[in-house]
Amino acid sequence: MSDAVSRFPVTELEDLPDDLRTRIGAIAEKSGFTPNIFRALGHRLAELRAFLDYHDALMEREGGLSKAERELVVVATSGANHCTYCVVAHGAILRIRAKDPELSDRVAANPWQVELDERGRAIVDLALALAHEPALFGEGDLDAAREAGLTEDEIWDVGAITALFAMSNRLAHLTALRPNSEFYLMGRQKR
Repeated sequence: MSDAVSRFPVTELEDLPDDLRTRIGAIAEKSGFTPNIFRALGHRLAELRAFLDYHDALMEREGGLSKAERELVVVATSGANHCTYCVVAHGAILRIRAKDPELSDRVAANPWQVELDERGRAIVDLALALAHEPALFGEGDLDAAREAGLTEDEIWDVGAITALFAMSNRLAHLTALRPNSEFYLMGRQKR
């Protein structure tokens, strides 16, 4: 097995411009490592900035879905899209945010059949409908989400996160992006 992080060039944290080094450095300091996605996108600076801006606009904003529910969308759709990097990386974040060491593995393995509460099931079903067969997506999918209690704002969150991570999943496939080994243990063991 190759030790390469990506099929394409990677950029180390210290080689990034000041604004990105500060932004990604804060993430690296909090987690204890620099996630490989930032190293892989680092050779395309405008795209890295755009990715970070859109990611933060969706995943860090106030209101709408909880942070754990946002990660649930990412893991479910990344599982459906067979994206190892995003399943592993965001699975770690889901374990931490949901305070559940098993949830992300169950969701990633089979998001269509994983046992969830009614709200979680509605979120995952809506995300999968858009991710897996977008040409068939329609009012019935939205009505089911509304009937389960999702607000219009939360429905938008599910759709926008699904869309962003469809792109992210495709980039991970293009680059053969390898998850950082640190992600595998995060949220599994008590600190």
